[in-house]
Amino acid sequence: MEKAALALIAVLLLSGCSSNTASPSAPAPDTATEQHPPHHQLTDQWIGRWIGVEGLFLDISKDEPAGPGHYLLEMQYGLDADQRGTFEGQATAECIRFNREDGQHLLRAGDGEATGMKWLLEKEDCLIVKTGEGYCRD
Repeated sequence: MEKAALALIAVLLLSGCSSNTASPSAPAPDTATEQHPPHHQLTDQWIGRWIGVEGLFLDISKDEPAGPGHYLLEMQYGLDADQRGTFEGQATAECIRFNREDGQHLLRAGDGEATGMKWLLEKEDCLIVKTGEGYCRD
C-alpha cells in the first residue's frame, strides 16, 4: 500500500511539472533561433574591403550559391606572389572559419592593438587572422 501511494504521488508530481499544453504533434518552438540570431548577421557586416600593411588586403563577399553565412575571402596575406588567393569561409558564433595553404584560421573582429602590428595600433575596426596578420577599415 505504501509503495502504491508513493507511486501515485510521483505520478501526480510529474504530471504537475509538465506545463506543455500543446498537442504532441505540434512542433516545439525553436527557442535557439529566437534567443540567438543567425551567426551570419554579425559577419555580414564585414563584407567589403579591409586593408593590411604593405599592400596586403582582404576582400569579403557573400558566397551566394553556398547560402547564408558563407563567404569568399580574396586576400593578399603575404608579400610573396604565392601568398594570395580566394578562400571559402563560413560564419561561426563570432568569426569566419576558413582554410588556406598554411592551415585553418578564424577571422575575428578586434582593434589595431590586437593585430600585433605597430602600423595598425591606432585603428579601431579590424579583422584579425592571427597575431601579425590583420586588416582594418578607417
